[in-house]
Amino acid sequence: MTTVISLADLGWRPLFQQALTLEQLESGVIARVLGVDRDRLLLCSEQSQWHEPLEKRWHEVPIDERPTVGDWVWLQPEVPGTLTLLPRQTLLQRVASGTQPKPQLLAANIDTLLIVSSCNADFNPARLERYLALAMEAGAMAVIVLTKADLSSEADDYREAAQALHAATPVVVLNALDHSAVDLLKPWLAPGQTVAILGSSGVGKTTLTNTLLGEGRFSTAGIREQDAKGRHTTTARQMVHLPDGGWIVDTPGMRELRLGDASEGVDRVFDDIVDLASHCRFADCHHQGDKGCALEAAVEKGTLDPDRLKRFLKLKRETANAQQTVWERRQRYKAFGKMARSVQNAKNEKKR
Repeated sequence: MTTVISLADLGWRPLFQQALTLEQLESGVIARVLGVDRDRLLLCSEQSQWHEPLEKRWHEVPIDERPTVGDWVWLQPEVPGTLTLLPRQTLLQRVASGTQPKPQLLAANIDTLLIVSSCNADFNPARLERYLALAMEAGAMAVIVLTKADLSSEADDYREAAQALHAATPVVVLNALDHSAVDLLKPWLAPGQTVAILGSSGVGKTTLTNTLLGEGRFSTAGIREQDAKGRHTTTARQMVHLPDGGWIVDTPGMRELRLGDASEGVDRVFDDIVDLASHCRFADCHHQGDKGCALEAAVEKGTLDPDRLKRFLKLKRETANAQQTVWERRQRYKAFGKMARSVQNAKNEKKR
């Protein structure tokens, strides 16, 4: 497929170029990853769009070092083994479900994350705070989008509840089926800008994506009226060009969002609580019955929502555990490497 598009229109930033030498710029091609299969990438350069085989070596490196949707790469298309991943501006990732937690990449080099919920029973402050922490840890701007406003008489209440989670985060209330949604989100959809959409199944993510695209490219499914839960309709991540020049990444609906080491993101979401905690009597205050705890004092005074404090402490424990898990994994890798070297050294000694 032949296309005519500039790197700027693809979302290129000058900082990406700093990772390349003049020789590389002259001898190779810069492309962006629009889609990822297990064994191939969908790439787009200024000249064309094509599928590039993903070599075995990429499955042998840590997951967070593999190409994902939104990444920039350099390569010489006719020379195997030249594909090089350029440094990322942002990286959205979560911990995959399962007994062996491992990172799952969602998208890279995202400018804005549209966090979609709806004006019904799906609205969940704790879940929205997780999404906000994910975005802020990645370095992407977050926008909370509340859909199904046309079906609710309490849309303003939902807006206020969402805004209370983080005062600096924009909140947009809309009908995902109405074309007016395009105008409401236009500030974040400028040419060369890349947005990702995250949210639970059934909140209208795919419907909103189709409205922004101006076509029914992606299939949708309804929700169960009794609990406002939906079925997964998007099964893979892909990056699609919007009519006004921006790019959008629609992601699979999530029933569970497990954060990894997102301690900085959590602190930014709960920046008011973090600031208040600095007034605790002891620096190592656990905020659970400790003498001189400023947070518990604020709860008693009624200036801090006790439920919000519980959610903050829960996320802090989760991210602390993730940090420990990463450290333990690295220690195991080091121990294994040391053992392997010892075995190899013993073999070399026998050969002498």
